[in-house]
Amino acid sequence: MFVLTLTQRVADASRPDPATDREVCRQLSGLPVRAPFQPAGAGLVRGLTEDADAAVTATMTALRNDRYAVGIGVGDVFLTRVDQEDGRVAVTAEGPGMGFGHDAAQHTRSSERVAVRVSAADPEAAAQAEAVLRLVGHIVSVRSEAEWRVVDLMVPGARGQQKTVAQQLGITPQAVSKAVVRSLWHEEWRARPAAATLLRLCESSALPA
Repeated sequence: MFVLTLTQRVADASRPDPATDREVCRQLSGLPVRAPFQPAGAGLVRGLTEDADAAVTATMTALRNDRYAVGIGVGDVFLTRVDQEDGRVAVTAEGPGMGFGHDAAQHTRSSERVAVRVSAADPEAAAQAEAVLRLVGHIVSVRSEAEWRVVDLMVPGARGQQKTVAQQLGITPQAVSKAVVRSLWHEEWRARPAAATLLRLCESSALPA
C-alpha cells in the first residue's frame, strides 16, 4: 500500500488555503484508491492506493506549481470499517504503511526545491524511488503556464496530436512542438513508469521472506 500525505507549501506569513486542498482532491478523485484523497487537516491531504502508477500520478499532480510537499509511506495497511451512531461510515487504517507514511510526511522538507520523501522498510529502495520522483517532479514543478496550456491537451502515446492541439489553441504546430520539447513532456512520461517500478520494489522489500 502507498500512503500519500500532501502538505501545502505556503509562505511564512500565509495560511493553508482550504480551496487548494479541495481542488487537488477533485483532481485526484479519478485515481484507483483504497481510501480517497481528502483533507486531513489544514493544508493536509491524505489518500491510500495499491497502484504505484496512481501514486506517481498523485505525486506529480501535487508537485505542479510547487503546491505541495509529498510524503509517501510504503507498507501494509489494514482498513477497518466503523459504523458510527449517526449513520455515517468511517474507516480506520492501521499497519506499518501508516507508520512509514507518518515518517515520510514528518521528514519532508518544504524548503527543498522538489519536496518528496519516500519511507519504507528498505531505506535504500526508498531512497532510489525518492530520487527518481524528485527528478521527474522537477520537470513538473518548473514548467511554465504557457507550456502547461499545451501539454494539458496532450495524450501520452497518441500519435499525430500536435496539429490538433495547435488548432485547439489557435497556434502553429511548430509552437506546440517547441513547447513540448521545452517542457520535457516526453521525458516525464517515459520516466514515470520507472518511478512506479521503484515504488513497487519498496513494496516488495516490505514483504516477509
